[in-house]
Amino acid sequence: MPRIRVEVDGVPYEDDVEPRLLLVHYLRDRLGKVGTPVGCDTSNCGACTVLLDGLSAKSCSVLAVQADGHEVTTVEGLGTGARPHPMQRAFHEEHALQCGYCTPGMIMAAIDLLRENADPSDEEIRDGLEGNLCRCTGYQNIVRAVRGAAGEMRQGAPEREVSP
Repeated sequence: MPRIRVEVDGVPYEDDVEPRLLLVHYLRDRLGKVGTPVGCDTSNCGACTVLLDGLSAKSCSVLAVQADGHEVTTVEGLGTGARPHPMQRAFHEEHALQCGYCTPGMIMAAIDLLRENADPSDEEIRDGLEGNLCRCTGYQNIVRAVRGAAGEMRQGAPEREVSP
């Protein structure tokens, strides 16, 4: 079995993995990163999106061996419940989720979108999240959340605590 070295949410890991093991299953089953859901298993829904070296990637379409030597960030690596990442906070404050299944992937894709375009229009946000599906919302609150987080991130707003 191939041995991989990968950094996940700032923590280095070294493991032997089956050559055909998907990154999403490595994250969930080996590392306990259950914030990254298995959605469609066909890369159509985007629920399993993570950042791979800072770029969004659907972890159901990446083999764990392909992550060897790379840095993976999951939604769990962004912030904590008390000090969430601005994008996590914006999704909460703008009610940009209903069932929440797509939310981790939406958040990760949105962060990558803002890396490329710090001040996107609503249309650019919709285009940037095109590969991530939500079956519960009309996307308006998601767009509003991304726009709000973009403003906060452009200003370099520090993490702030959220009241329970």
